[in-house]
Amino acid sequence: MNGVRKRVVVAVVIMVAVVFGGAFAFQRKLVFLPTGGPLPPAGDVLPGGRDVTLTTGDGLRLAAWYFPVDSTRATVLVAPGNAGNRRMRVPLARALTARGLSVLLVDYRGYGGNPGAPTEAGLALDVRAAREFLVGDAGVRPERLLYFGESLGAAVAAELAVEHPPAGLVLRSPFTDLASVGARHYPFLPVRWLLLDEFATERHVARVAAPVTVVYGSADSIVPPGQSRAVAAAAGASTVVVAGADHNDPVLLDGTRLVDAITDLAP
Repeated sequence: MNGVRKRVVVAVVIMVAVVFGGAFAFQRKLVFLPTGGPLPPAGDVLPGGRDVTLTTGDGLRLAAWYFPVDSTRATVLVAPGNAGNRRMRVPLARALTARGLSVLLVDYRGYGGNPGAPTEAGLALDVRAAREFLVGDAGVRPERLLYFGESLGAAVAAELAVEHPPAGLVLRSPFTDLASVGARHYPFLPVRWLLLDEFATERHVARVAAPVTVVYGSADSIVPPGQSRAVAAAAGASTVVVAGADHNDPVLLDGTRLVDAITDLAP
């Protein structure tokens, strides 16, 4: 009987090790869900769109779409969430350009046919390259630059805003940090011990010296609304609550209340 018990214990230990080891090894496959390319030219998706290349601090060349507006009020750097590619954000760019705002749609490394593999450190380099393009090549004055971060991109935009404060920061459906939202979906794993990437939105946003607005849906099944409220509290932010909206509902992709929240921060 003792031999049987030992074999059972060994089998359980092996199973646990395999589960935890697999979760550790493949975690970025669960966190980052890119859609690849090829993608059409920017001018084919919105009139006046430009294909641009962003050069990162570690030497990657990333494709992006820039939609400039004549006599623009401000320019919006869009830091997307963890899924899809920039084509999914075209409706938002269309709505913002109709309000007189220029827009840069970024694809991180590994997204939209771009080279590289996504990591938290890599995404930080990617949005810095995007800002450098806008301020340098496109001639956007920093005081007329807005950041918009969507879900995981809220952490990316908030971290950028600490180092390079924008005129305003809008965070859509932000989580407090990746471990907190991961624990919600994988309660059987010690998520905080396993994660390689932190994406600490709440901590970053508390240090942002710019007006902040947090937009979230009251029925979000991906990011608990309480986490978005905690981010807003840390920032002293204005909040826009979209009643009944889930994480990926169209109203939170390019809806009027979201677009209003961004345009209201334009200088």
